[in-house]
Amino acid sequence: MKPAAIAAKYAAIGRMTLKNQVAYVADFFIRTIFYILIIYIFMQLWTATYNGEGGGTIAGFSFKQIVWYLIITEGITIATPRLAARIEEEVKSGDVGYRLTRPVSYIGFHYVNYLGEAYLRFGINLLMGLALGISMLGFPHFGYGWLGLLALSLGALTVNFLLNMILALCAFWVEETRGLEFVYTKLLFTIGGMLMPLEIYPEAFQRVCVWLPFQTVLYFPAKAAVAFDQVNLLNMLAIQWFWIALFTGIVLFIYRKGVKKLNVNGG
Repeated sequence: MKPAAIAAKYAAIGRMTLKNQVAYVADFFIRTIFYILIIYIFMQLWTATYNGEGGGTIAGFSFKQIVWYLIITEGITIATPRLAARIEEEVKSGDVGYRLTRPVSYIGFHYVNYLGEAYLRFGINLLMGLALGISMLGFPHFGYGWLGLLALSLGALTVNFLLNMILALCAFWVEETRGLEFVYTKLLFTIGGMLMPLEIYPEAFQRVCVWLPFQTVLYFPAKAAVAFDQVNLLNMLAIQWFWIALFTGIVLFIYRKGVKKLNVNGG
């Protein structure tokens, strides 16, 4: 099949995903309210923290930078679909059998579907977070940080997709993967830098995080946005795509093994 035809096929999947997501207005509304509530709570917590420290900066971050950092990390976290639960349900119901027979890559289908949903939700979250942040802090002064956020967002979502897909494909053997997903999300909260920039953690902890992929999902895009002058964008991109190449190989290996052992219980 020609590359143009393949691209058109996946573009159609992306459009279908966007239409499906737009149709669920209530779901968007609930997620947005939850997102705004979380950001507001964190703003109050960090206000008390900075007041206790006498203002200024903490680990090189001002109060405004911390809030904008959280707006981005929370926005990405809440935007990402629950891939493990989705594939687990496909295996249990037997729908995976129909997915595998379609003239489109099973992993490619889920990737395009994942990106379409995640980017749409993140865009809405970012708009709502900007509205809240501007109303309480004034306009952000990101400068080239917007470029950093845009450049790193694709790699961040791709690494997150691949890590989730590795967990999700375990459903071909164990079926129940939500416990693994739970552990992974908690790793993102802590060593992934969702709750706070990694610079705030002890130095020994930071040295460990540097060698792990979790920082590429949340910490990289948020840090580049709020403190662009402190980052090496090309280095961050190189690290992201190193992990993407490695995890792509792992996903393909697990997928090929899993398809051979797949035991569909339903459908």
